[in-house]
Amino acid sequence: MSTQTAEDELSEDERRGLALIRETGGIHQSNFWKELDVSSRKGSRIVESLVEKDLIDREETVHEGHNTYYLSPTAADLDFSLLMAGDMLSPFIGDEEIDEQSDAFSQWVMNLAYEE
Repeated sequence: MSTQTAEDELSEDERRGLALIRETGGIHQSNFWKELDVSSRKGSRIVESLVEKDLIDREETVHEGHNTYYLSPTAADLDFSLLMAGDMLSPFIGDEEIDEQSDAFSQWVMNLAYEE
């Protein structure tokens, strides 16, 4: 089932839930249903439906001392094209500081120029 087809079949609550997960970039399920202002049971049903339709990812985790799930948009939802120059990922992705005089940065900028 394509993502667009799956989204067309969502209930209003499922649409709101998917929008919340996309807007936040990820949320703990224990907070998800509170933010949507639905019962935990209804929130769980919404999550199950979105997971089954491959619209979100759900990963077990511990949050504030309780077992819960972390809900995040699927990778298909993410657009990395603005971080790419040819087949090179931006050197600014990561924890380390980038020296704008470095070879890695220069190569990335040159690849941007070749794409035009």
